[in-house]
Amino acid sequence: MPDSTMELIARAPWREAVTYRETWPHEYVLVETDKQWDLLAAVCQRFRAGEGVACRFFDMKNTYLFLGEYKYWLMSHWDDIEPYGNYVINRARLYGDRRDFVIQPGDTGKAEDYPAGPAVPREGD
Repeated sequence: MPDSTMELIARAPWREAVTYRETWPHEYVLVETDKQWDLLAAVCQRFRAGEGVACRFFDMKNTYLFLGEYKYWLMSHWDDIEPYGNYVINRARLYGDRRDFVIQPGDTGKAEDYPAGPAVPREGD
């Protein structure tokens, strides 16, 4: 029986993204380097099954997978993933507020800088 996505996640060697430690803390796995092909396949399968949620990180649109206390995302579209490339799987702890879905100008990841206005889609979104 194949491992569940959550089992694969638990065994993956997540690294801290030090560049963003003070602003947007998150972790990542290098698929090829860390031999995480099964995890990548499981994440891609869940995206293809429609489990992803369209979100925005400032001006960048992306799709996130919400599992447990984290949201996961890829730097490449799951349909563009080719076998045996060194892809990155990212994850960040959930904030439990609207930043889990839309990061907008003025957001810094720090509670004291949280913008007061609601996240509003721009025209054409």
